[in-house]
Amino acid sequence: MPDELNDDARGRVRLPAIVRSPVWELSRRLILAIALLGFTVALVYFDRSGYRDANDPPLYGVDLVDSIYYTTVTLSTTGYGDIAPVSDRARLINAFLVTPLRIAFLVLLIGTTIEVLATQGRELLRVARWRKKMDEHVVVIGYGTKGRSAVDTLVNNGLDKESIVVVDPSSTALGEAHADGLAVVTGDATRREVLRRAGVARASQVIITTDRDDSTVLSTLNVRQLNPDAYVVAAVREQDNIELVRQSGADSVVTSSDAVGRLLGLSTLSPTLGSVMEDLLTYGEGLEVAERDLLVPEVGKQPQSLPDQVIAVVRDGRVHRYFDPAVTQLVRGDRLIVVRPAQELPWAPRPGTHGEDSSSDEG
Repeated sequence: MPDELNDDARGRVRLPAIVRSPVWELSRRLILAIALLGFTVALVYFDRSGYRDANDPPLYGVDLVDSIYYTTVTLSTTGYGDIAPVSDRARLINAFLVTPLRIAFLVLLIGTTIEVLATQGRELLRVARWRKKMDEHVVVIGYGTKGRSAVDTLVNNGLDKESIVVVDPSSTALGEAHADGLAVVTGDATRREVLRRAGVARASQVIITTDRDDSTVLSTLNVRQLNPDAYVVAAVREQDNIELVRQSGADSVVTSSDAVGRLLGLSTLSPTLGSVMEDLLTYGEGLEVAERDLLVPEVGKQPQSLPDQVIAVVRDGRVHRYFDPAVTQLVRGDRLIVVRPAQELPWAPRPGTHGEDSSSDEG
């Protein structure tokens, strides 16, 4: 496929760059070198009467070809000596113009080589430092529409971009992820070595959003083998594959096609309900669904009596609906699933928007 990278790029870590394109840098230097050559050729040609070619008759003089020849051997420091300045003016021009141009030309060529080597060295050091600090990070496998949306949600809720690593074989995804300031490991997530390079073994969470369910299953198996403790969220296209992905090791499975279809159906039956659901799924304005700690003043109260609209309570790792008799009275350590205005930043670290301590911080 034209969008795929060659084998040499598989598994390579690519950190987002903040410099100009290498093609631009090399092109700029090449144009500058050609300009120096052209200027020196013109300089020698217009002063050709002050030069003599030892291989030509004395009266023949120096022509344009000789000027080009003299310029190239002079700027490259080859200096055969067959063409030489004989007049005082030509010698002064060589001393004060051609010699500095020769130095500039050499610096340009050597500088380009040194910069390429230095850039490669800096990149290796950047990747080495990145690997050392990559711990408890989030790995996103697949940077299509679902992967980008997942990353946007994480970043908008306070997660540092440096804590996110994207795994994708596509050169298009590589460019988009770099434009978004994300580190990328190029390669197929069904290959264990690619996942190792992404630091999956040290990741706290892994989000899998591949284009095919069979790839999702294999990626999930590899992730779980490398890291039994990571929280793995996977997206599948078909409802029938949910259980298969769960058995492969995913902690949570989202059916993208069914979710979209359900939203379309709700919007058809009730446009207002569809708009509310769309609002809940859209970040940054209107309503947001979030999980937060129970605050100290809220201990002992009923979920329905809180300022936030509580829709579920998490107790001892289990999720209870707000009307469940088991959670009619909130206790220390509970966590709440709430609907609240987006401007309150519901995922902000607690103590939260009320400026109070959470119940889990007490005694």
